[in-house]
Amino acid sequence: MQPVVTVGLDGSPESLAAARWAADEAEKRRLTLRLLHAWPLLAPEPARVRSEVDQNYWAKRLVHTAQAELQAHHPNLAVVGNLVADDARKALLQAASESEMLVLGSRGLEPVESYFLGDVSMPVVARAERPVVLLRAETPKEGPASTPARPVVVALKLRGSSDEVLDFAFHTAAARGVPLLAVHGRSVPLHAHTPWGVDHDVSEEMTKEARKELDSALRPWHEKYPQVDVADTVRLVSPAKAVVQAAEGAALLVVGRHAHRHGVAPHLGPVAQAAVHHGRCPVAVVPHD
Repeated sequence: MQPVVTVGLDGSPESLAAARWAADEAEKRRLTLRLLHAWPLLAPEPARVRSEVDQNYWAKRLVHTAQAELQAHHPNLAVVGNLVADDARKALLQAASESEMLVLGSRGLEPVESYFLGDVSMPVVARAERPVVLLRAETPKEGPASTPARPVVVALKLRGSSDEVLDFAFHTAAARGVPLLAVHGRSVPLHAHTPWGVDHDVSEEMTKEARKELDSALRPWHEKYPQVDVADTVRLVSPAKAVVQAAEGAALLVVGRHAHRHGVAPHLGPVAQAAVHHGRCPVAVVPHD
């Protein structure tokens, strides 16, 4: 199967915003865009049937309408529709394994609300074998050509491997022709807090150590993607808070999560949780070892 970007459609404004973002990304990466709608009650296709008695009419219309809109704005982009007679979660996980990335719409922060198709999106993010991007309907549009390009922001923990996360972030920044900002957050230990703030010597030493590790982690990626303008920042706050703060106004926030291991329940760590619940820009969650 040729490389694709897959987007999950359910007809909501959020999923349509995700489809538009996915079309832009697929075009920049020169990939095919696949529009996926999963519905367990999808009927087998008859040879001929009138639209008024076709049980799949609304499912087809949902995909065809989105496909027509996206094709009109991206005439050179290959866009294919895909109707799947299966549970949405299962269908999306299968699609993610076959795609360069899976793109889903998300429905806000209120406790009574959840993500794409109710409780589907978060389990998919936590289990998917490939990167999953979450978008809200109010995702900000790109500004005029004269305005500075919004960066791709990548969260780095500097402990363990982050190759998959960095490769995705650098590849995206290169495809978009935008700068990349690497951010690392590190909490200050309790003993370093004083009545007037944080002990200067401790904060200076922590920042110096973190910046050295950050420079070392980024060096190979500077060499692999020399066309990407890279900046970095070390923030002496919790990693989750540092990432959400740094992503304000970003084009995309890229965070990692540990790939699912046999016998371990899939979950998102605190940084990924903070990003998907509080980040206002599109968020890419990338599984890594």
